Amino acid sequence: MTTASRHNWWVPYFLLSPFVLVFLVFIAYPTIQSVVLSMQQTYGPQASRFVGLDNFRFLANDPLFRKALWNTVVFAMGSVFIQLPCSLGLAMLLNSRWMRGRALFRLIFFSPSLVGLVFVAVIFSLIFEKRTGLLNVLLHSTFGVDPEFPWLDEYVMPALILAALWLYVGFNMVYFLAALQNVRPELLDAAHIDGAGAGQRFLHVTIPAIRPVATFVVLLSLIGSFQLFELPFLLLGSSAGPDNQGLTLVMYLYQTGFRTGDLGYASAIGWVLTLILGMFAVSQRVISRRSEV
Repeated sequence: MTTASRHNWWVPYFLLSPFVLVFLVFIAYPTIQSVVLSMQQTYGPQASRFVGLDNFRFLANDPLFRKALWNTVVFAMGSVFIQLPCSLGLAMLLNSRWMRGRALFRLIFFSPSLVGLVFVAVIFSLIFEKRTGLLNVLLHSTFGVDPEFPWLDEYVMPALILAALWLYVGFNMVYFLAALQNVRPELLDAAHIDGAGAGQRFLHVTIPAIRPVATFVVLLSLIGSFQLFELPFLLLGSSAGPDNQGLTLVMYLYQTGFRTGDLGYASAIGWVLTLILGMFAVSQRVISRRSEV
């Protein structure tokens, strides 16, 4: 070791110190503190007592938590089985050679994801309004449906799924479109020459080619669904709709921590949510590795 090296041994540590400091202050300490907080029952910001795992035991039998979990799962299934097939269908349509004005349609379908959630909530509150909402007016004039159909009173989750469909279908379409454009045309042509129909080419050529992107988009949709908060909060208010039909896990965490004041129980909900999202991430990794083999 040279003399200059011995005198400058501190330089790498000095360069790393900003990251280490930020990590310790803003990530490591809050994470450890949240674990400790999840084992306490709090009565506002100052009063608390240690309860161990009682918060998690109570959570397992909490009917409101089960309600929030069920609502979140329903919304996530709507995102995966309704929104993503629509996104893939639009991507295949815009990837067709005979499609004219594809650039314009891409902009039209993607543009809803550029607006803010507050704007979307205001628009869909007007669309789903009971008496003069646009959706009820169209359904009544076209199919003779009751013009006072109570979307936000009895069908909260379908209304949220429709709003999210309009907001995110174009966003996910971009991922699928990029994946479809990387499918090798010679493989599709070879399958066509061998007598494979359109459905067989889609199942045996297109799907395997876009599987990595598809698994990523599914993971992204699941994580986004389980983090759902702004849309139902703005559309329904903090009450989460009649009979908590729009209550999600993050909304329940917010209500418990900032309205009830029990930050310990809210931290327990947050850690359960973190565990669920971690399971999704691990599952996506396992599926991706198997598809690469």
